[in-house]
Amino acid sequence: MPGFVIRWVINAVALLLISQVIRGIEVDGIVAALAAAAVLGIFNAVLRPVLLILTLPLTIVTLGLFALVLNGFMLYLVGSLVKGFSVHGFWAAVFGAILLSLVSGVANAFISDRGRIEIIDVQTPTR
Repeated sequence: MPGFVIRWVINAVALLLISQVIRGIEVDGIVAALAAAAVLGIFNAVLRPVLLILTLPLTIVTLGLFALVLNGFMLYLVGSLVKGFSVHGFWAAVFGAILLSLVSGVANAFISDRGRIEIIDVQTPTR
């Protein structure tokens, strides 16, 4: 459970930083960022798998690039639902979703479910 909370806070901070970098994404404060990160997490867990299955032929034809559009749509949808968080424009949503995916991927790679930072030590085998 602590790992979930840490990743949630990291995503909220990432949304705050992304709003400073990308014109078209606005966050009014930390409470709005926390709410947006929570709603986005719920949407990604419930709605995104259904949309991925429904758009699978289009995703295959575009060699996976449509998944970026789908991620942007999810961010845009959250922006229309959460007060204090707004996304203006298609490209702002897509680029914001790309940056948020990168931050979330790094957080998921290094933070365990127990909330500990795990370092992966890869050693080359000796002969």
